[in-house]
Amino acid sequence: MLGIRRFLVSLCLIWVAAGAWADDRVLRLSAPEALTETGLLKHILPRFSLKTQVRVELVSDRPDAILGTEGRAVFEGVGQVWHLQVLNPDHPASDRFSGWLTSQVGKNTVTGFAPDGTALFSLPSARQVVAVQVEADGDAVLGLQVSRDKCSRCHVVEDGKRGFGIGSTPSFGVLRSLPDWEGRFAGFYVLNPHPAFTIIPDVTPPFPDSRPSPIVPVTLNLDELEAILAYVTGMPAADLGGDLVHQ
Repeated sequence: MLGIRRFLVSLCLIWVAAGAWADDRVLRLSAPEALTETGLLKHILPRFSLKTQVRVELVSDRPDAILGTEGRAVFEGVGQVWHLQVLNPDHPASDRFSGWLTSQVGKNTVTGFAPDGTALFSLPSARQVVAVQVEADGDAVLGLQVSRDKCSRCHVVEDGKRGFGIGSTPSFGVLRSLPDWEGRFAGFYVLNPHPAFTIIPDVTPPFPDSRPSPIVPVTLNLDELEAILAYVTGMPAADLGGDLVHQ
C-alpha cells in the first residue's frame, strides 16, 4: 500500500513538473479586437512560435502580456501607438515574446505586414512615444550636469568641448540641428543603441536575464530627462554649413 502511495505522489510530481514546463512554452496574450481584426497577429504570432517554439494563446482574462495602451511602445498603426505590457515578467514565454517583438527580426515582421501591398504598421516615432511622459520645462542647469555625467561617454554635450564623446557619435549640437531633434532627445531611450543600456524607472522594461546590458547601464529619471530637454532647447544648433538632409 505504501508503495502505491509513493508511486502516486511521484506521478503527481511528474504531472506538476510537466505542467510547469508546458506553461513555460505558452504565452497567454490579450489584445483588443481593433488590433486582431487587422490580421497582424495572425501574421506575426506563427512566425514568433516557429522561431521560439513558444505557443501563443489569445485570451481575455489572466493574460501574461497585453498589447494595448500601456507599457513599452512597440509599433504604431490603425490610428494609435501600440504598447506591450508584460504582466508576468518572470514567465519565460513573456520574456521570449518581449525580446522577439523588440528585436530587429520582430520589428521587420511587424512592418512587413502589408495585406494589400501597403504596410499597415510602422515603428513608433520617438515624439509619440514620450509625448504623454515628459515636457521640456525642466532645469537647464541640471540638464547640463546630467548630460556631462551620463551622456558624455558617447556624445560631445557642450559646444567647443573636446576630448569627450566617441568620434562616430553625433554631438548634441549636431543633433540639435535636425528637424526632429526634440523627438530624438525626448525618446532617445527607444532609439538604438540606447535600449540596450538605458534604464528609466517606470518607463523602460527591465533587461531580460538572457540579454543584460553590455556596458554599465545609464540610469536617469524623468526629471533628469526633462532637464536634458530644457538644456538642449536653449543650446545653439551646430552650423554645418548647408541645408541638412535628414535620412
